[in-house]
Amino acid sequence: MRMQFWRDAVENIYGDNPPHQPVATELWKAVKRHNLTKMWFMKIIDEREKNLDDRVYRNIQELETYSENTQSALLYLTLETLGVRDIHADHAASHIGKAQGIVTCLRATPYHCTRRKVFIPMDICMLHGVSQEDFIRGKQEKNVRDVIYDIASQAHIHLEHARSFSKKVPVKAYPAFFCTVALDDYLYNVQKVDFNIFHPSLQKKSSLLPLYLYIRSWKKTY
Repeated sequence: MRMQFWRDAVENIYGDNPPHQPVATELWKAVKRHNLTKMWFMKIIDEREKNLDDRVYRNIQELETYSENTQSALLYLTLETLGVRDIHADHAASHIGKAQGIVTCLRATPYHCTRRKVFIPMDICMLHGVSQEDFIRGKQEKNVRDVIYDIASQAHIHLEHARSFSKKVPVKAYPAFFCTVALDDYLYNVQKVDFNIFHPSLQKKSSLLPLYLYIRSWKKTY
């Protein structure tokens, strides 16, 4: 019902008849102000709806598809609010969104395991002979850490691909990509604890993130 509400809300927003709901009203103003693309909103809603049943990702490609249609789609909209419509920026946003989706999956794993749910891609688990029960029990054997290493490496690869476009991406697009600060921080920290995803240090907030964000902004890099 909630997904249908937002699907109808987006349709009405683009029909210049937003529902009387605070978020929808502000969204309508943003759509009018920045000429935001309707397709990205619908992709987010459709992908979220497909995942309401908490299904497991069969492979890393399914996780990347989910990330593309949610995190990357949100970045495309952010770029539009910044007045950036550029193919190189879109390519970077695609990879950063996928990296963000992968990191979010890793970060949330300890919490999901407490609810006896595991969303780690099955193909990588099978490759290393790891079961969902191994994660639920919080095991820290090498093969479990190898699964995390493979998935974290894929996020790192996406960030490297995104940065390969940096010389072609308009500078005014960079604020949309500063989320990479938090992604880099998590990937560095998970490597520091030898990919033990259950290590307590990974559940703590980093007090240095604002500083890293300032430095990234000052250097005009992502």
